Amino acid sequence: MKRTTLSLFAATAALAVVTGVAALNPPSDGSPEGTRTAERLPVQRSTLVCPAPTSSDVGETTYAAFTPAAKGAAQRSAAADLLPAGGTARTDAKKDAKDEKKAADKKGEAQDPGKPVLSLKDPGKPVAATTDRSDAPALLGTADGPLAPGWAVQQSTVVSAGSGRGLHGTACTAPDTSFWFPGASTVKGRQDYVHLTNPDSGAAVADLELYGKDGRVKPAGGESVNVPPRSTVAVLLSTLTDAPAEDLTLHVAVRSGRVGAAVQTSDDKLGGDWLPPSADVAPDLVLPGIPADATSVRLVAFAPGTEDADLKVRFAGPNGSITPAGHEALHLKGGMTSAVDLGDVAKGEAGSLLLTGERGGAPVVAALRVTRGKDDKQETAYIPATGAIEGRGTVAGDRAGAKGSTLSLVAPGKAAQVRVTASAGSEGGSPVSKTYAVGAGATLTVDVPQPDGGKGVYAVTVEKVSGGPVHASRMLVLPKDGVPMFTIQPLPDDRSTVAVPEAEQDLSLLND
Repeated sequence: MKRTTLSLFAATAALAVVTGVAALNPPSDGSPEGTRTAERLPVQRSTLVCPAPTSSDVGETTYAAFTPAAKGAAQRSAAADLLPAGGTARTDAKKDAKDEKKAADKKGEAQDPGKPVLSLKDPGKPVAATTDRSDAPALLGTADGPLAPGWAVQQSTVVSAGSGRGLHGTACTAPDTSFWFPGASTVKGRQDYVHLTNPDSGAAVADLELYGKDGRVKPAGGESVNVPPRSTVAVLLSTLTDAPAEDLTLHVAVRSGRVGAAVQTSDDKLGGDWLPPSADVAPDLVLPGIPADATSVRLVAFAPGTEDADLKVRFAGPNGSITPAGHEALHLKGGMTSAVDLGDVAKGEAGSLLLTGERGGAPVVAALRVTRGKDDKQETAYIPATGAIEGRGTVAGDRAGAKGSTLSLVAPGKAAQVRVTASAGSEGGSPVSKTYAVGAGATLTVDVPQPDGGKGVYAVTVEKVSGGPVHASRMLVLPKDGVPMFTIQPLPDDRSTVAVPEAEQDLSLLND
């Protein structure tokens, strides 16, 4: 072939490549070049994983899924399906997970891997499903198109008796590569399992690191935990160490792939719940939604790395923030977990805990263990540090007609205004919206709004209207046999939009 022909082909190929090169448009509104913000557009795909709910023979699980309806969004067919993962391998980290998986696969009736456990078809219309299977699998789900932005799934399990008796609730989470769980424990009478769920077609490998009051706990196992494709592994934390400890921080660090991670706690006396991961490490944290009738509140905090952290502690109640007597500050040594028993810090008033680091202080993670009830009727739930709602946050699983569930809204800095919407019910009804003002440094606690004529299960969406940052949580209550069963879910921002820079073809790159 002649050299001129080759040159022509090369020029043509170069032209084809550079026509796909994106360059930011200069601002058309007269603002300085480079200061124009990218347009935010709805996400087109969301992935969630739900852990295996319970191994108890006296447990009943309700799943609820919901996507908020977007104003003016084009209607087109879409689906958000939750499919069963492979069998749950419950392992003590010292045994071969493959042997445990074989035993798990033989338990109970096999779930059809091609049939969705729950399928959402339309935004604004929640769906629900229930199961009483003790071998119910973990779930893997993907929502596309108009069902992706803000897709929320709640898993709530009532365990009627035995260790961990209570309401175990968790919002199904997006897979990631790092999770922090302050508040884990390996003491006698308590069983904490970390569930690792892999939604992808390739294997994932994760390390389980425990940190106690003296630093990193010498591992007896937990390094390089293999999670097979589209399956889940549950590891008993007490088998990761030979020395039991009441207050620990678990770090799930994923070496390859990605997983969803959740910790389920079961206590012989205090009930149990799912321990959600703490928000990303930060010098300032907000832990929203301490119930007014809490009989005890325990703070567990951890400073990753080697730098110490000094935190100011405040309780944000309905009328503003105060400093709890005797708990004005907290010093955290780098790489060590600290715990503080705050007792009845609520003193009959619902509120939130605010942790503020000194300027330039080390970032931290934290969670609260909250107990309600007395004597043998006690129940436990957890409140992790929770990120602010920048645009919108949604939680599913509320039950039409049920009473007692509350929504906590806290504005740690400036006052704010939010709009709260109760969706239609899964079996009928119409949405209801209310607007609330949240005072600066205060927590506003309201009954969860109910849909008009609602039946079945519904969702609650919180939208920031104006003002400073707002953090939120929902307390779901289902009292049973005199036990105040409850669970608390944080409402972080749903990240339903992504920044997409405006682009155009730039043929100037062809110039030498």
